Amino acid sequence: MTVLTLVRHGETEWNRARRIQGLTDIPLNDTGRAQARDAATGLLHHLDPTVPVVVAASDLARARETAEIIAETLGAATPRLYPDLRERGYGQAEGVGIDEFAQRWGAWHSAEVPDAETRDDLRVRALRGLRAAVADARSSVGAPAPTLVIVSHGALIREVIHHASGGTLPRDGERLPNGSAHRVMWERDRMRLLSYTAGID
Repeated sequence: MTVLTLVRHGETEWNRARRIQGLTDIPLNDTGRAQARDAATGLLHHLDPTVPVVVAASDLARARETAEIIAETLGAATPRLYPDLRERGYGQAEGVGIDEFAQRWGAWHSAEVPDAETRDDLRVRALRGLRAAVADARSSVGAPAPTLVIVSHGALIREVIHHASGGTLPRDGERLPNGSAHRVMWERDRMRLLSYTAGID
């Protein structure tokens, strides 16, 4: 049994401008670095100090740097990176602003964008990445099972929350803020949502 704390990366300039990033590798801005430090401080005050902490992340720059800031604050080893924890690929929508997106493809949660990764494929990939991160974390520290902090991306974390909540959360119109943390219990490939933080889009 492992508690996963899923953290959305800090802000980038494309986040600030409300542009869709997907697999485009955009770095954190200064606000994003501050959000990463705030997330790390929050984790430091809420994690059990008797349980070892392992940090993992998507290998995209915005997630990697967020994870590095968190690991340094928590006194954890350098984060291990997993391509399977990358953001959803948005195909032709990458780089597009949200207003243009709505004009071209309609409502966010029902849009079918050419060349975009499907939500089913995203979920399969996300669970594969989480499974690998859990196995590596357990083997790196042994018993007791570690707390695993995973820095990833909005759409991927949404899909994990959706899966872990039996399809009830997040609700339409809710967004996961940059730097927000969400907790999931992982046991024998089964997941249960413990908590999540959402804002209104």
